[in-house]
Amino acid sequence: MEHFFKLKERGTSVKTEFIAGMTTFFSMVYILMVNANMFADPFGDGSNPLGVSYGAIYIATAISAVVGTILAGLLANLPLAQASGMGLNAFFVYTVCIGFGLSYANALVLILIEGIVFILLTVTGLRKKIFDSLPNAVRIAIPSGIGLFIALLGLQNAGIVVDNASTLVDLASFNLRVQNWGDIMPLVVTLCTLLAIVIMSIKKLRGAVLIGIVGGMALYYLLGLTVDGFYAELNINFISPVEAFKEFGTQSLFKVFTDGFDFSAYVAQHGSANLILTIVTTALAFCMVDMFDTLGTLYAACERANLLDESGEPINMNRGMLSDAIATTTGAICGTSTVTTFSEVNAGVAAGGRTGLTSIFCGAFFFVAMFLSPIAQLVPSCATAAALIYVGILMMASIKNIEWDDFKTCVPAFLTLAVMPFTYNISYGIAFGLISYIVISVFCGDFKKIKASSWVIAFLFIAMLLLTH
Repeated sequence: MEHFFKLKERGTSVKTEFIAGMTTFFSMVYILMVNANMFADPFGDGSNPLGVSYGAIYIATAISAVVGTILAGLLANLPLAQASGMGLNAFFVYTVCIGFGLSYANALVLILIEGIVFILLTVTGLRKKIFDSLPNAVRIAIPSGIGLFIALLGLQNAGIVVDNASTLVDLASFNLRVQNWGDIMPLVVTLCTLLAIVIMSIKKLRGAVLIGIVGGMALYYLLGLTVDGFYAELNINFISPVEAFKEFGTQSLFKVFTDGFDFSAYVAQHGSANLILTIVTTALAFCMVDMFDTLGTLYAACERANLLDESGEPINMNRGMLSDAIATTTGAICGTSTVTTFSEVNAGVAAGGRTGLTSIFCGAFFFVAMFLSPIAQLVPSCATAAALIYVGILMMASIKNIEWDDFKTCVPAFLTLAVMPFTYNISYGIAFGLISYIVISVFCGDFKKIKASSWVIAFLFIAMLLLTH
Protein backbone atom coordinates (compact mmCIF):
# COMPACT_ATOMS: atom_id res chain seq x y z
CA MET A 1 0.00 0.00 0.00
CA GLU A 2 2.89 2.32 0.75
CA HIS A 3 4.37 1.76 -2.72
CA PHE A 4 1.06 2.13 -4.58
CA PHE A 5 -0.63 4.94 -2.62
CA LYS A 6 2.55 6.79 -1.49
CA LEU A 7 1.30 7.16 2.09
CA LYS A 8 4.53 8.45 3.66
CA GLU A 9 5.21 10.80 0.79
CA ARG A 10 1.84 12.47 1.40
CA GLY A 11 2.17 12.46 5.19
CA THR A 12 -0.59 10.00 6.00
CA SER A 13 -1.14 6.44 7.24
CA VAL A 14 -3.53 3.52 6.74
CA LYS A 15 -5.34 4.47 9.96
CA THR A 16 -5.80 8.07 8.87
CA GLU A 17 -7.01 7.01 5.43
CA PHE A 18 -9.49 4.61 7.02
CA ILE A 19 -10.90 7.37 9.23
CA ALA A 20 -11.06 9.73 6.24
CA GLY A 21 -12.85 7.12 4.12
CA MET A 22 -15.40 6.47 6.84
CA THR A 23 -15.91 10.21 7.33
CA THR A 24 -16.55 10.73 3.61
CA PHE A 25 -18.96 7.80 3.56
CA PHE A 26 -20.96 9.06 6.53
CA SER A 27 -21.10 12.53 4.98
CA MET A 28 -22.60 11.34 1.69
CA VAL A 29 -24.37 8.04 2.49
CA TYR A 30 -27.66 9.93 2.48
CA ILE A 31 -27.56 9.81 -1.33
CA LEU A 32 -28.49 6.11 -1.29
CA MET A 33 -31.81 6.76 0.42
CA VAL A 34 -32.53 10.17 -1.12
CA ASN A 35 -31.87 9.05 -4.69
CA ALA A 36 -33.95 5.89 -4.29
CA ASN A 37 -36.87 7.85 -2.83
CA MET A 38 -36.69 10.50 -5.54
CA PHE A 39 -36.94 7.96 -8.37
CA ALA A 40 -39.49 5.63 -6.76
CA ASP A 41 -41.76 8.24 -5.16
CA PRO A 42 -40.94 11.73 -6.52
CA PHE A 43 -44.15 13.33 -5.20
CA GLY A 44 -44.23 11.53 -1.87
CA ASP A 45 -47.65 10.06 -2.61
CA GLY A 46 -46.67 6.59 -3.83
CA SER A 47 -47.60 7.35 -7.45
CA ASN A 48 -44.25 6.13 -8.94
CA PRO A 49 -44.51 7.75 -12.42
CA LEU A 50 -41.08 6.44 -13.49
CA GLY A 51 -42.10 2.83 -12.85
CA VAL A 52 -38.98 1.84 -10.93
CA SER A 53 -38.80 0.67 -7.31
CA TYR A 54 -36.91 2.00 -4.29
CA GLY A 55 -34.87 -1.20 -4.03
CA ALA A 56 -33.79 -1.14 -7.68
CA ILE A 57 -32.51 2.44 -7.52
CA TYR A 58 -30.92 1.88 -4.10
CA ILE A 59 -28.77 -0.91 -5.56
CA ALA A 60 -28.08 1.02 -8.79
CA THR A 61 -26.93 4.04 -6.78
CA ALA A 62 -24.73 1.92 -4.53
CA ILE A 63 -23.06 0.00 -7.37
CA SER A 64 -22.27 3.15 -9.35
CA ALA A 65 -20.89 4.77 -6.18
CA VAL A 66 -18.67 1.76 -5.52
CA VAL A 67 -17.35 1.73 -9.09
CA GLY A 68 -16.70 5.47 -9.30
CA THR A 69 -15.19 5.82 -5.84
CA ILE A 70 -12.83 2.84 -6.11
CA LEU A 71 -11.77 3.89 -9.62
CA ALA A 72 -10.86 7.33 -8.26
CA GLY A 73 -8.59 5.61 -5.74
CA LEU A 74 -6.99 3.12 -8.13
CA LEU A 75 -6.68 5.29 -11.24
CA ALA A 76 -5.95 8.72 -9.77
CA ASN A 77 -4.77 7.96 -6.21
CA LEU A 78 -6.91 10.85 -4.99
CA PRO A 79 -9.24 10.95 -1.93
CA LEU A 80 -12.39 11.37 -4.01
CA ALA A 81 -15.83 9.75 -3.82
CA GLN A 82 -18.57 9.60 -6.40
CA ALA A 83 -22.29 8.89 -6.50
CA SER A 84 -25.45 10.06 -8.25
CA GLY A 85 -25.31 13.83 -8.00
CA MET A 86 -27.90 15.85 -6.14
CA GLY A 87 -29.49 18.42 -8.41
CA LEU A 88 -28.67 16.33 -11.46
CA ASN A 89 -30.94 13.57 -10.16
CA ALA A 90 -33.74 16.08 -9.61
CA PHE A 91 -33.23 17.42 -13.15
CA PHE A 92 -33.44 13.84 -14.45
CA VAL A 93 -36.62 12.95 -12.56
CA TYR A 94 -38.65 16.16 -12.44
CA THR A 95 -37.58 17.95 -15.63
CA VAL A 96 -36.56 15.29 -18.15
CA CYS A 97 -38.97 12.47 -17.21
CA ILE A 98 -41.96 14.19 -15.62
CA GLY A 99 -41.62 17.59 -17.32
CA PHE A 100 -40.46 16.72 -20.84
CA GLY A 101 -42.26 13.39 -20.91
CA LEU A 102 -39.32 11.10 -21.71
CA SER A 103 -39.54 7.64 -20.19
CA TYR A 104 -37.15 6.51 -17.47
CA ALA A 105 -35.24 4.36 -19.98
CA ASN A 106 -35.16 7.19 -22.59
CA ALA A 107 -33.62 9.56 -20.05
CA LEU A 108 -30.92 6.99 -19.27
CA VAL A 109 -29.80 7.24 -22.92
CA LEU A 110 -28.92 10.90 -22.31
CA ILE A 111 -26.81 9.89 -19.30
CA LEU A 112 -25.07 7.23 -21.41
CA ILE A 113 -24.30 9.82 -24.10
CA GLU A 114 -22.94 12.16 -21.46
CA GLY A 115 -20.68 9.47 -20.02
CA ILE A 116 -19.29 8.48 -23.42
CA VAL A 117 -18.66 12.12 -24.35
CA PHE A 118 -16.84 12.65 -21.05
CA ILE A 119 -14.65 9.59 -21.64
CA LEU A 120 -13.67 10.94 -25.06
CA LEU A 121 -13.01 14.44 -23.72
CA THR A 122 -10.88 13.03 -20.92
CA VAL A 123 -8.87 10.59 -23.05
CA THR A 124 -8.09 13.34 -25.56
CA GLY A 125 -7.16 15.79 -22.79
CA LEU A 126 -9.82 18.30 -23.81
CA ARG A 127 -11.58 18.16 -20.44
CA LYS A 128 -8.47 19.40 -18.65
CA LYS A 129 -7.97 22.12 -21.28
CA ILE A 130 -11.54 23.26 -20.66
CA PHE A 131 -10.75 23.79 -16.99
CA ASP A 132 -7.47 25.53 -17.88
CA SER A 133 -9.47 27.99 -19.98
CA LEU A 134 -11.18 29.40 -16.89
CA PRO A 135 -9.76 32.78 -15.82
CA ASN A 136 -7.66 32.77 -12.66
CA ALA A 137 -10.20 34.92 -10.77
CA VAL A 138 -12.88 32.27 -11.27
CA ARG A 139 -10.58 29.37 -10.39
CA ILE A 140 -9.51 31.04 -7.14
CA ALA A 141 -13.13 31.59 -6.12
CA ILE A 142 -14.32 28.04 -6.84
CA PRO A 143 -13.18 26.47 -3.52
CA SER A 144 -14.78 29.25 -1.48
CA GLY A 145 -17.98 29.05 -3.51
CA ILE A 146 -18.16 25.31 -2.96
CA GLY A 147 -17.43 25.94 0.72
CA LEU A 148 -20.45 28.23 1.01
CA PHE A 149 -22.53 25.70 -0.92
CA ILE A 150 -21.48 22.85 1.38
CA ALA A 151 -22.16 24.95 4.48
CA LEU A 152 -25.65 25.76 3.15
CA LEU A 153 -26.27 22.05 2.55
CA GLY A 154 -25.24 21.34 6.12
CA LEU A 155 -27.42 24.08 7.58
CA GLN A 156 -30.41 22.87 5.56
CA ASN A 157 -29.83 19.19 6.32
CA ALA A 158 -29.73 20.09 10.00
CA GLY A 159 -32.95 22.09 9.73
CA ILE A 160 -31.27 25.27 10.96
CA VAL A 161 -31.93 27.08 7.67
CA VAL A 162 -35.54 26.58 6.54
CA ASP A 163 -37.87 27.74 3.77
CA ASN A 164 -39.72 31.02 4.05
CA ALA A 165 -42.49 32.12 1.69
CA SER A 166 -41.45 35.78 1.67
CA THR A 167 -37.65 35.68 2.06
CA LEU A 168 -37.06 32.16 0.63
CA VAL A 169 -34.77 31.24 3.54
CA ASP A 170 -35.06 31.77 7.27
CA LEU A 171 -33.63 30.62 10.60
CA ALA A 172 -35.48 27.77 12.28
CA SER A 173 -37.24 28.73 15.49
CA PHE A 174 -35.52 27.84 18.77
CA ASN A 175 -38.42 29.25 20.78
CA LEU A 176 -39.65 26.60 23.23
CA ARG A 177 -42.94 28.46 23.64
CA VAL A 178 -43.91 27.84 20.02
CA GLN A 179 -41.76 24.85 19.07
CA ASN A 180 -41.65 21.33 20.45
CA TRP A 181 -38.41 20.24 22.07
CA GLY A 182 -38.41 17.33 19.62
CA ASP A 183 -38.05 19.80 16.73
CA ILE A 184 -35.35 21.85 18.43
CA MET A 185 -33.28 18.93 19.72
CA PRO A 186 -31.66 18.01 16.33
CA LEU A 187 -30.63 21.66 15.85
CA VAL A 188 -28.91 21.60 19.23
CA VAL A 189 -27.14 18.37 18.30
CA THR A 190 -25.78 19.94 15.10
CA LEU A 191 -24.45 23.02 16.88
CA CYS A 192 -22.89 20.95 19.68
CA THR A 193 -21.30 18.60 17.14
CA LEU A 194 -19.92 21.50 15.10
CA LEU A 195 -18.35 23.15 18.15
CA ALA A 196 -16.92 19.81 19.29
CA ILE A 197 -15.28 19.27 15.88
CA VAL A 198 -13.82 22.79 15.93
CA ILE A 199 -12.43 22.41 19.47
CA MET A 200 -10.92 19.01 18.69
CA SER A 201 -9.36 20.43 15.50
CA ILE A 202 -7.83 23.34 17.41
CA LYS A 203 -6.34 20.82 19.82
CA LYS A 204 -4.93 18.90 16.79
CA LEU A 205 -6.89 15.72 17.58
CA ARG A 206 -6.68 13.32 14.64
CA GLY A 207 -10.02 12.19 13.24
CA ALA A 208 -11.89 15.13 14.76
CA VAL A 209 -14.55 15.10 12.06
CA LEU A 210 -15.34 11.40 12.37
CA ILE A 211 -15.27 11.54 16.17
CA GLY A 212 -17.64 14.50 15.96
CA ILE A 213 -20.08 12.61 13.72
CA VAL A 214 -20.07 9.54 15.99
CA GLY A 215 -20.40 11.74 19.07
CA GLY A 216 -23.25 13.69 17.47
CA MET A 217 -25.03 10.44 16.64
CA ALA A 218 -24.67 9.27 20.25
CA LEU A 219 -25.94 12.61 21.57
CA TYR A 220 -28.91 12.48 19.18
CA TYR A 221 -30.09 9.10 20.44
CA LEU A 222 -29.32 10.02 24.05
CA LEU A 223 -31.40 13.21 23.85
CA GLY A 224 -34.07 11.14 22.13
CA LEU A 225 -34.92 9.85 25.60
CA THR A 226 -36.19 13.36 26.41
CA VAL A 227 -38.60 13.43 23.44
CA ASP A 228 -41.99 11.74 23.72
CA GLY A 229 -42.44 8.98 21.15
CA PHE A 230 -38.96 9.53 19.68
CA TYR A 231 -38.00 5.89 19.23
CA ALA A 232 -41.50 4.85 18.17
CA GLU A 233 -41.43 7.37 15.33
CA LEU A 234 -38.00 6.45 13.94
CA ASN A 235 -38.58 5.72 10.26
CA ILE A 236 -36.03 3.11 9.20
CA ASN A 237 -36.84 1.57 5.83
CA PHE A 238 -35.77 -2.08 6.03
CA ILE A 239 -35.40 -3.57 2.57
CA SER A 240 -34.36 -7.12 1.81
CA PRO A 241 -31.06 -7.15 -0.13
CA VAL A 242 -32.22 -10.21 -2.05
CA GLU A 243 -35.48 -8.54 -3.09
CA ALA A 244 -33.68 -5.29 -3.91
CA PHE A 245 -31.22 -7.08 -6.20
CA LYS A 246 -34.10 -8.88 -7.93
CA GLU A 247 -35.83 -5.55 -8.59
CA PHE A 248 -32.54 -4.05 -9.76
CA GLY A 249 -32.07 -6.88 -12.26
CA THR A 250 -35.56 -6.60 -13.74
CA GLN A 251 -36.34 -2.86 -13.50
CA SER A 252 -33.14 -0.85 -13.98
CA LEU A 253 -30.08 -2.89 -15.05
CA PHE A 254 -29.49 -2.59 -18.85
CA LYS A 255 -32.82 -0.74 -19.30
CA VAL A 256 -30.92 1.88 -21.27
CA PHE A 257 -30.22 -0.76 -23.93
CA THR A 258 -33.42 -2.83 -23.84
CA ASP A 259 -35.92 0.06 -23.75
CA GLY A 260 -33.99 3.31 -23.87
CA PHE A 261 -33.61 3.80 -27.62
CA ASP A 262 -37.31 3.38 -28.29
CA PHE A 263 -38.53 7.00 -28.51
CA SER A 264 -41.68 6.16 -30.46
CA ALA A 265 -44.06 7.18 -27.67
CA TYR A 266 -42.38 10.58 -27.30
CA VAL A 267 -42.26 11.15 -31.09
CA ALA A 268 -45.95 10.29 -31.42
CA GLN A 269 -46.85 12.97 -28.91
CA HIS A 270 -44.24 15.69 -29.62
CA GLY A 271 -42.73 15.02 -33.05
CA SER A 272 -39.24 14.13 -34.29
CA ALA A 273 -37.94 17.72 -34.41
CA ASN A 274 -38.86 18.27 -30.79
CA LEU A 275 -37.13 15.01 -29.85
CA ILE A 276 -33.86 16.07 -31.49
CA LEU A 277 -33.92 19.48 -29.79
CA THR A 278 -34.72 17.87 -26.43
CA ILE A 279 -31.90 15.34 -26.71
CA VAL A 280 -29.29 17.91 -27.76
CA THR A 281 -30.16 20.59 -25.21
CA THR A 282 -30.74 18.18 -22.33
CA ALA A 283 -27.53 16.24 -22.97
CA LEU A 284 -25.72 19.60 -23.09
CA ALA A 285 -27.19 20.58 -19.73
CA PHE A 286 -26.17 17.27 -18.14
CA CYS A 287 -22.67 17.56 -19.62
CA MET A 288 -22.03 21.15 -18.56
CA VAL A 289 -23.31 20.74 -15.02
CA ASP A 290 -21.47 17.48 -14.42
CA MET A 291 -18.24 18.66 -16.01
CA PHE A 292 -17.90 21.81 -13.98
CA ASP A 293 -19.25 20.28 -10.79
CA THR A 294 -16.53 17.64 -11.02
CA LEU A 295 -13.79 20.03 -12.07
CA GLY A 296 -14.69 22.49 -9.32
CA THR A 297 -14.88 19.83 -6.61
CA LEU A 298 -11.67 18.15 -7.79
CA TYR A 299 -9.78 21.44 -7.72
CA ALA A 300 -11.16 22.46 -4.32
CA ALA A 301 -10.46 19.09 -2.66
CA CYS A 302 -6.92 18.88 -4.06
CA GLU A 303 -6.15 22.42 -2.97
CA ARG A 304 -7.33 21.63 0.56
CA ALA A 305 -5.24 18.42 0.61
CA ASN A 306 -2.14 20.12 -0.84
CA LEU A 307 -2.34 17.89 -3.91
CA LEU A 308 -1.72 20.56 -6.53
CA ASP A 309 1.27 20.40 -8.86
CA GLU A 310 3.81 23.14 -9.56
CA SER A 311 1.41 24.88 -11.95
CA GLY A 312 -1.39 24.91 -9.37
CA GLU A 313 -3.43 22.13 -10.96
CA PRO A 314 -4.65 18.92 -9.27
CA ILE A 315 -2.27 16.00 -9.66
CA ASN A 316 -3.51 13.09 -11.78
CA MET A 317 -6.34 15.37 -12.88
CA ASN A 318 -7.13 13.50 -16.09
CA ARG A 319 -7.29 10.16 -14.30
CA GLY A 320 -9.60 11.60 -11.67
CA MET A 321 -11.93 12.89 -14.37
CA LEU A 322 -11.74 9.57 -16.25
CA SER A 323 -12.99 7.73 -13.17
CA ASP A 324 -15.91 10.16 -13.05
CA ALA A 325 -16.70 9.59 -16.74
CA ILE A 326 -16.59 5.81 -16.39
CA ALA A 327 -18.79 6.01 -13.29
CA THR A 328 -21.40 8.08 -15.16
CA THR A 329 -21.48 5.49 -17.94
CA THR A 330 -21.78 2.73 -15.34
CA GLY A 331 -24.62 4.62 -13.68
CA ALA A 332 -26.53 4.80 -16.96
CA ILE A 333 -26.11 1.06 -17.48
CA CYS A 334 -27.22 0.34 -13.90
CA GLY A 335 -30.18 2.69 -14.17
CA THR A 336 -29.38 5.87 -12.24
CA SER A 337 -28.71 9.50 -13.11
CA THR A 338 -25.35 11.24 -13.58
CA VAL A 339 -22.60 10.07 -11.23
CA THR A 340 -20.34 12.90 -10.14
CA THR A 341 -17.65 13.71 -7.58
CA PHE A 342 -19.31 14.79 -4.33
CA SER A 343 -18.34 18.01 -2.57
CA GLU A 344 -18.63 16.05 0.68
CA VAL A 345 -15.23 14.48 -0.08
CA ASN A 346 -13.82 17.58 1.56
CA ALA A 347 -15.02 16.17 4.89
CA GLY A 348 -12.70 13.22 4.34
CA VAL A 349 -9.89 15.53 3.30
CA ALA A 350 -10.44 17.53 6.49
CA ALA A 351 -10.14 14.24 8.41
CA GLY A 352 -6.69 13.67 6.88
CA GLY A 353 -7.41 11.83 3.62
CA ARG A 354 -4.58 12.38 1.17
CA THR A 355 -4.49 9.32 -1.10
CA GLY A 356 -6.68 6.98 -3.07
CA LEU A 357 -6.77 4.65 -0.08
CA THR A 358 -9.41 6.96 1.37
CA SER A 359 -11.51 6.24 -1.73
CA ILE A 360 -10.94 2.50 -1.45
CA PHE A 361 -12.21 2.47 2.14
CA CYS A 362 -15.16 4.71 1.24
CA GLY A 363 -16.04 2.46 -1.70
CA ALA A 364 -15.88 -0.57 0.59
CA PHE A 365 -18.37 1.08 2.95
CA PHE A 366 -20.72 1.75 0.02
CA PHE A 367 -20.43 -1.92 -0.93
CA VAL A 368 -21.39 -3.00 2.60
CA ALA A 369 -24.25 -0.47 2.58
CA MET A 370 -25.86 -2.38 -0.31
CA PHE A 371 -26.64 -5.18 2.13
CA LEU A 372 -27.07 -3.18 5.34
CA SER A 373 -29.26 -0.26 4.34
CA PRO A 374 -30.92 0.16 7.77
CA ILE A 375 -27.52 0.65 9.45
CA ALA A 376 -26.62 3.42 7.01
CA GLN A 377 -29.86 5.17 7.92
CA LEU A 378 -29.04 5.15 11.64
CA VAL A 379 -26.60 8.05 11.20
CA PRO A 380 -28.79 11.17 11.65
CA SER A 381 -28.44 14.06 9.24
CA CYS A 382 -28.00 16.47 12.15
CA ALA A 383 -24.65 14.77 12.93
CA THR A 384 -23.26 14.72 9.38
CA ALA A 385 -24.58 18.25 8.79
CA ALA A 386 -22.12 19.59 11.36
CA ALA A 387 -19.24 18.05 9.39
CA LEU A 388 -20.44 19.76 6.20
CA ILE A 389 -20.63 23.14 7.92
CA TYR A 390 -17.12 22.65 9.31
CA VAL A 391 -15.76 21.75 5.88
CA GLY A 392 -17.45 24.84 4.43
CA ILE A 393 -15.55 26.95 6.94
CA LEU A 394 -12.23 25.34 5.97
CA MET A 395 -12.80 25.91 2.27
CA MET A 396 -13.23 29.66 2.68
CA ALA A 397 -9.44 30.03 3.00
CA SER A 398 -8.95 30.70 -0.72
CA ILE A 399 -11.02 33.88 -0.48
CA LYS A 400 -7.94 35.71 0.82
CA ASN A 401 -6.27 35.31 -2.60
CA ILE A 402 -8.93 37.34 -4.40
CA GLU A 403 -7.80 40.86 -5.36
CA TRP A 404 -10.71 42.73 -3.84
CA ASP A 405 -9.41 46.15 -4.90
CA ASP A 406 -9.52 45.17 -8.60
CA PHE A 407 -13.06 45.04 -10.00
CA LYS A 408 -11.88 43.18 -13.11
CA THR A 409 -11.09 40.16 -10.95
CA CYS A 410 -13.17 40.55 -7.80
CA VAL A 411 -16.55 40.85 -9.54
CA PRO A 412 -16.21 37.55 -11.48
CA ALA A 413 -14.79 35.95 -8.34
CA PHE A 414 -17.66 37.21 -6.19
CA LEU A 415 -20.30 36.06 -8.66
CA THR A 416 -18.65 32.64 -8.79
CA LEU A 417 -18.66 32.10 -5.03
CA ALA A 418 -22.05 33.78 -4.41
CA VAL A 419 -24.12 32.21 -7.19
CA MET A 420 -23.12 28.66 -6.23
CA PRO A 421 -24.99 28.56 -2.89
CA PHE A 422 -27.75 30.94 -3.97
CA THR A 423 -28.68 28.80 -7.00
CA TYR A 424 -27.79 25.47 -5.38
CA ASN A 425 -25.52 24.68 -8.32
CA ILE A 426 -21.72 24.76 -8.70
CA SER A 427 -21.83 25.08 -12.49
CA TYR A 428 -24.06 28.15 -12.45
CA GLY A 429 -21.51 29.92 -10.27
CA ILE A 430 -18.74 29.12 -12.74
CA ALA A 431 -20.99 30.21 -15.62
CA PHE A 432 -21.74 33.63 -14.12
CA GLY A 433 -18.11 34.13 -13.15
CA LEU A 434 -16.81 33.29 -16.63
CA ILE A 435 -19.43 35.28 -18.54
CA SER A 436 -18.97 38.37 -16.34
CA TYR A 437 -15.19 38.12 -16.75
CA ILE A 438 -15.51 38.12 -20.54
CA VAL A 439 -17.95 41.04 -20.62
CA ILE A 440 -15.81 43.15 -18.27
CA SER A 441 -12.62 42.32 -20.17
CA VAL A 442 -14.15 43.23 -23.55
CA PHE A 443 -15.46 46.63 -22.41
CA CYS A 444 -12.29 47.45 -20.48
CA GLY A 445 -9.93 46.85 -23.38
CA ASP A 446 -8.57 43.47 -22.27
CA PHE A 447 -10.04 41.61 -25.22
CA LYS A 448 -6.74 39.91 -26.08
CA LYS A 449 -6.46 38.33 -22.63
CA ILE A 450 -9.51 36.16 -23.24
CA LYS A 451 -8.64 32.66 -24.43
CA ALA A 452 -10.48 31.26 -27.44
CA SER A 453 -11.61 28.29 -25.36
CA SER A 454 -13.13 30.68 -22.80
CA TRP A 455 -15.39 32.08 -25.53
CA VAL A 456 -16.51 28.57 -26.47
CA ILE A 457 -17.29 27.59 -22.88
CA ALA A 458 -19.14 30.86 -22.24
CA PHE A 459 -21.25 30.32 -25.38
CA LEU A 460 -22.13 26.79 -24.25
CA PHE A 461 -23.10 28.09 -20.81
CA ILE A 462 -25.33 30.74 -22.37
CA ALA A 463 -26.93 28.13 -24.66
CA MET A 464 -27.55 25.86 -21.70
CA LEU A 465 -29.18 28.66 -19.70
CA LEU A 466 -31.35 29.86 -22.60
CA LEU A 467 -32.46 26.45 -23.84
CA THR A 468 -32.71 24.25 -20.76
CA HIS A 469 -33.16 26.28 -17.62
